[in-house]
Amino acid sequence: MANLKEIKRKIGSVKNTQKTTNAMKLVSSAKLKRTEELAKRSRVYAEKLTELLTEIAQKMQQSNAEGLDNIYFREVKSPKIVDIVFITADKGLCGGFNAQTIKRVNTLINEYKSQDVKVRLRAVGRKGIDYFKFNNVELTNEIIGLSSAPEYAKSTEVISEVAEAYVNGETDKIILIHNGYVNMITQEIREDQLLPVDASELELNSTSTSELEVEPDDDDTLLDALVKRYIEYTMYYALIDSLAAEHSARMQAMDAATGNAKDMVSALTIAYNKARQEAITTELIEIISGMESMK
Repeated sequence: MANLKEIKRKIGSVKNTQKTTNAMKLVSSAKLKRTEELAKRSRVYAEKLTELLTEIAQKMQQSNAEGLDNIYFREVKSPKIVDIVFITADKGLCGGFNAQTIKRVNTLINEYKSQDVKVRLRAVGRKGIDYFKFNNVELTNEIIGLSSAPEYAKSTEVISEVAEAYVNGETDKIILIHNGYVNMITQEIREDQLLPVDASELELNSTSTSELEVEPDDDDTLLDALVKRYIEYTMYYALIDSLAAEHSARMQAMDAATGNAKDMVSALTIAYNKARQEAITTELIEIISGMESMK
């Protein structure tokens, strides 16, 4: 009978877990819809900003016989210091969402170390911070709370600090890594070289009908301001994109957990019924044996 009580207790416990995981799935689903819509609107702005930056840079490059000479576009052939800004979630229970980002960061660290390049890590998100701290890896910057609630002002503050280090010559390259949203069942690692801006991707569109005229001054004021806005919004959009991917990953994980709990309840119920039948059979045998012994 003790066995029956134990199985019944387990069934109740698993059912409670099933209710919790199902509730978390519904919550993530609702949050995903809101974040997905925000990500779509932000993507449009980011794409237009990139197009504008590309066009202005191209026109300035064409107007200068020596090519585009701007600090934000100066590629360092042999970088000595690279800053990696990576985004993970502040919470768990989202499958391999955080592990994929951390895996890519570790791969880059090993690649740069093999080239004798110093890597400085700037972590956004508690899960990434906890992982590297546990493995005794030094972090240059730690930001908690921003990945779960993206704010433009805060994200601007974070990335501006990194960009200032680049302008001051403290770092040669800035890379941004996050796990991005593709659809409700798919996420993918996205890696962007924020600085220097990759000039090789600035290919003039011959079909462009823009009438934009640019007269660059000696300080490249317009281009500098545009690049700053570009990296600020790229950081902000990466946070939104990462949050949408996090919600979709958590929704999948909780859906799988709910299904597993349902299967476990079924298995435990079968085990309970078998144990109950065995207990009844044992009692019947004992009763019959007792009656036989009284004859």
